Amino acid sequence: MVKKPTTLNEVSREKWILSTFPEWGTYLNEEIAAEKVAKGTFAMWWLGCTGIWLKTHEDTNILCDLWSGTGKQSHGDGTMRQGHQMMRMSGVEAMQPNLRNKPFVIDPFAIKDVDALCVTHIHSDHLDIVTAAAVNNNCPKAKFIGPKEVVETWRKWGVPEEKLITVKPGDEVQVGAVTVKAMQAFDRTALVTEDDLDTTLKGKMPKDMDVMAVNYLFETSGGNLYHAADSHYSNLFAKQGNENQIDVALGAYGENPRGITDKVTSVDILRMAESLNTKVIIPVHYDIWTNFMADPKEITELWKMKKDRLQYEFKPFIWEVGGKFTYPNDKDRMEFMFDRGFHDAFKNDNDTPFPSFL
Repeated sequence: MVKKPTTLNEVSREKWILSTFPEWGTYLNEEIAAEKVAKGTFAMWWLGCTGIWLKTHEDTNILCDLWSGTGKQSHGDGTMRQGHQMMRMSGVEAMQPNLRNKPFVIDPFAIKDVDALCVTHIHSDHLDIVTAAAVNNNCPKAKFIGPKEVVETWRKWGVPEEKLITVKPGDEVQVGAVTVKAMQAFDRTALVTEDDLDTTLKGKMPKDMDVMAVNYLFETSGGNLYHAADSHYSNLFAKQGNENQIDVALGAYGENPRGITDKVTSVDILRMAESLNTKVIIPVHYDIWTNFMADPKEITELWKMKKDRLQYEFKPFIWEVGGKFTYPNDKDRMEFMFDRGFHDAFKNDNDTPFPSFL
């Protein structure tokens, strides 16, 4: 941490950035490192977007989809980058006003003791060069696990070949005490992602999803976590739920702007949970983009309306970025709250002029 300026002459833009950013400093890094996960449980922290840190009783640490970047920082010329997937999707030209909405809650340069970095797909808010560099430099034994196009990107960035593991749906990789299962993904936005401006997608067969994107099932001694990344709703969630034990599922929730279908909305988050046979459904991704913001309590209210009639056997959990979720300890909670502190109130005599001040 850089020392904060104490006089006006010490203030500069660079010193302000270094003394302020990331906003949480190493607070969360320290919390994760200190956490002792109880037997029969697993713990995870939400790092923003679909990024999570998974930690097990056996001290296996897996990082998934941590994004250390940002959205728009200028109005620019007011137009979208040519060939952008949203442009291909709906023919738009005006710039997408996707500002990053939540702070950075973890310092990527202070990351340590990671056994694997798993990335679901090729989009830059999931596949991040800063995260890759931090894990590569700080965690020399960490494996880099992803679908073919993700691994090809890591290779171009300079991740050593011996660290790279390419997966497709059906593959399993053992990482410490965790079995990482690659699952079929349903991210239709990935299928219209093409950086070659000379390539036209209309009228052509789509790319093979399996080389671009996967979902993951993390099987731990304390329960199983399903990471749906940016998948849209699919009836095949029911097949995956039939074939696997899924205790907690994460889904990319958001409110889609006019003319765009990129996130799973409230009704389909509930359908997703029911199809996967999960015990807990947790919406993520709605936190990160200002233009896709949504109120996750809409999910809770719909769940309340439907749960008795449809006999739901799962509960939604509304998380906060930087917060911890422990399964199964938190499976019956509906909402996260940070530690409110002041647990030692009146441990010592208070110092006020009169009791009436209190």
